[in-house]
Amino acid sequence: MARSTAAPRDGYSEHRWKALAGMCVAAGMVWLSFADFGVAVPTISRELSVSLAALQWANNAFSLSTGALVLAAGRLGDVFGRKRMLEIGLLVMGAISLAAAFVPGVTGMIVGRAAMGVGAAMILPATLALIPPMFPEDEQPRAFGAWMAVAWVGQAAGPAVGGILTGVLGWRSTFWINAPLALVALWLVRRSAVESTDPNATRHVDLPGLFTSALAAFCLLYGCTAGQEKGFDDPVIIALLVGSLLLAGLFVLLEKHVRDPLVDLRLFSSRPFCGALVANSVMNIVFAGVSFLLTLYLQEVRGYGPVAAGLLLLPSTVTILLFNPFGGRVSARRGARLPVVTGVLLLGAGTLLAASIGRHYDYAILAAGLLVLGAGLGLMSIPLSDTAVAGPPEELAGTASGMFKVTSMLGGAFGVAVTVAVQQAVETNQALDRAKAAGLSDADAQQLSNAVTDSKLAAQILGSVDQATADAINAAFREVEAVAAGRAIALAGLLAVLAAVLLPLIWRRPAQPGSTPAPTATSVPSGPTGRG
Repeated sequence: MARSTAAPRDGYSEHRWKALAGMCVAAGMVWLSFADFGVAVPTISRELSVSLAALQWANNAFSLSTGALVLAAGRLGDVFGRKRMLEIGLLVMGAISLAAAFVPGVTGMIVGRAAMGVGAAMILPATLALIPPMFPEDEQPRAFGAWMAVAWVGQAAGPAVGGILTGVLGWRSTFWINAPLALVALWLVRRSAVESTDPNATRHVDLPGLFTSALAAFCLLYGCTAGQEKGFDDPVIIALLVGSLLLAGLFVLLEKHVRDPLVDLRLFSSRPFCGALVANSVMNIVFAGVSFLLTLYLQEVRGYGPVAAGLLLLPSTVTILLFNPFGGRVSARRGARLPVVTGVLLLGAGTLLAASIGRHYDYAILAAGLLVLGAGLGLMSIPLSDTAVAGPPEELAGTASGMFKVTSMLGGAFGVAVTVAVQQAVETNQALDRAKAAGLSDADAQQLSNAVTDSKLAAQILGSVDQATADAINAAFREVEAVAAGRAIALAGLLAVLAAVLLPLIWRRPAQPGSTPAPTATSVPSGPTGRG
């Protein structure tokens, strides 16, 4: 296995744990930004008189730009330096976050969140890729465990942090809070981290691969988000989604023949690596979608404020922290596949428990579901990063971590887009059926069903009727929103259960020790020590 040229291999830096602290602060900041904005959406909608649909663009803009660029950023880090890429990313995200906090209007908010995602794309792969060259193999599971714990706690606790910030300091604080975090991370990284690169990389950048991969990711995410407004049968949306598939196919063809490819396709010869990407995609699809829907449900349906809504979602954070080290120990003894498959199954079970909100609200059941899904996330987080990032040859660490984070960001954005689309479709159909059953004309019933997902139209309708009728309409809106949220969450849970069934077919157990040759720079082992 080749080693990074700039990292000392005769002895590891005594400051590596301080560097890891800075890298964890950086990663935590990114995942906090991914998750804390959603809880502020209802407040922003009321204060700025902006529709929830428009604010979902602001919510998704961050993951859209991050997902589109993270793969390219990982490769650029391999070539020009991972520490350098991390430092630039921290400066970009910190500065843009501070500026975006004071930009008026939803358009500036969308642009600001998208620009923050550019910095996040530089940060995520670099923080992971710096771990293998800085830590000996026996310390890498602990280092990856700390990184994953901070990342998942940042995402799981994001609604609570966002709720507290929104309730105490105002929603703009969800932007500017990143500036001091970026400064702390930058100070620790500059003082303690060791630069590393791919020693075999040239300064040549795979521009065709960079362009096609970014455009494919953009078309997929834009199509999923815009499809909620235009409908997924809209020709433009169909063209975007089909185009993303065609561009992905073109990207693979280009990477087979280009010099210094953006993604070394040798990575995909490893079944554990492929299995880790699938599992990571599923857990981000499910968790991001469920968290976003629950945040809206608790505020819009149950009437909680942003602080209370965020705090009510905290149980998953507890079990993530409790099960995180346990997953690492199981992986070390039994291989990574067992805790990952078990974790995905627990994720599905917990999500299905949380889906009970569609029938009736009992916080004890919701909290139990959050505890179970958090246990699943904690159990699989270390084995996944261990397999996906530490497993491939070290010179491919940036590319591998970039691919890993692509599935995280694309999965998260896709999860929010699809679950919200399902919820809105169910809401509209439920409202239409109930309005017709109440004796309304087809035109009036259609207008009322449209108002479920259009806050401005809803305000017009409610303002044109007496108070008793308005109260009845509001109650009906809350009821159909609860049913729709429950069904969308249940669909996410079923996806996780299906993935748990199929994962063993993708992620087969490795051959017994001694039955295969030792890995070389042109082969990709399944884990940091060849385990799967």
